Amino acid sequence: MILQRSMIFAVALCGLVCGFVVLSHSSQGQESKPANTKIYEMRTYTTLEGRLPALHARFRDHTMKLFEKHGMKNVVYWTPTDPEKSQNTLIYVIAHDSMDAAKKSWDAFRADPEWKKVAAESEKDGKILAPRGVTSVYMTATDYSPK
Repeated sequence: MILQRSMIFAVALCGLVCGFVVLSHSSQGQESKPANTKIYEMRTYTTLEGRLPALHARFRDHTMKLFEKHGMKNVVYWTPTDPEKSQNTLIYVIAHDSMDAAKKSWDAFRADPEWKKVAAESEKDGKILAPRGVTSVYMTATDYSPK
């Protein structure tokens, strides 16, 4: 009888330990990955002198819709309050489901015949962006970031 109880106890203990090991391994993968894998991209565009209105028109009338078409979510668009930069700078944030999704979206956007037509039409009076006029930073939200 004592031997039988010891065996039952050993089997139960083994089951608990095995269950704990399985649970800890399955949650380890989740802890190393953030719950929110969304990627944000902040882009800053600097235009040639006098060309910011053309850039605003291109975004307002075409680019934002094309971003959405290709899986990019428009989050926010700003112009700086600095008097000098307010004349030639657009800053915006878009969201992607992942880094892979960002690459695929940008590749599809750049290859889109509609985008090529819009870009050419918007630059009929001259180039809009200054040389090296685009900077991009990819970001993820922190665990304490407001939702």
